[in-house]
Amino acid sequence: MPRFFVRADQIEEIGEEKRIIIKGEDAHHISHSLRMAKGEKIEVCDMQKNVYECELCDFLPDKVVALVVNDRKSDTEPKCTVKLYQALPKGDKFENIIQKSVECGVSEIIPFMSERCIAKLDKKDVPKKLARWQKISESASKQCGRGIIPEIKEPLSYKEMLDSASKEELFIFCYEGDGTNTLKQILRSYNGEVPEKISLVVGAEGGFSINEAALAKKYGAKMAGLGKRILRCETAAPFALACIAYETEF
Repeated sequence: MPRFFVRADQIEEIGEEKRIIIKGEDAHHISHSLRMAKGEKIEVCDMQKNVYECELCDFLPDKVVALVVNDRKSDTEPKCTVKLYQALPKGDKFENIIQKSVECGVSEIIPFMSERCIAKLDKKDVPKKLARWQKISESASKQCGRGIIPEIKEPLSYKEMLDSASKEELFIFCYEGDGTNTLKQILRSYNGEVPEKISLVVGAEGGFSINEAALAKKYGAKMAGLGKRILRCETAAPFALACIAYETEF
């Protein structure tokens, strides 16, 4: 069943009925790409983990109206809220990281700059990049049945990243150097009560410098190795998220 996302102000109550107004690209997609008709069913999420089963009831030039026939809480959202702090990689790798991380259950993605970042992001390009990145997150959320659309935040400096990441209950810093534990050791050290709010920090090509890792430790980061093989930066985040999902969801 096709899934769409709406804001709260697109949900209207008229007497005992509840209707959802779908506008813009989604309305066009329903009418022209999917060629759906009155009476067909869709799922709509309000980005607050509520899912509405709806029946299409009206097609207008600029919108589609759907009647709510059933509602429930989303059962596809992970138990843990994981914020991914991803050092910005070169090329289109970040787009791939967004897509796969959304599928693996990330709640928010925050790019940042580190010493070994090859990519350089001009401030004037940020709004356009954010719009594209958010679109990728939305598309992935629809495809995999998420109850929210993970937000892609503005890029941070390394220090700003540490300030933000260290505020969560569990701060995991993926590092290929010495002094690490495995993700399994870190997650199982909580005896089945893994904190519900996690920061996950992943590097770009080349990982992190010794000085960056040392500073992260001062901020309370738990240094995590990702196994015996060297992972590409676009593989590391989805891999780590999948490990967290295994330990907390299954």
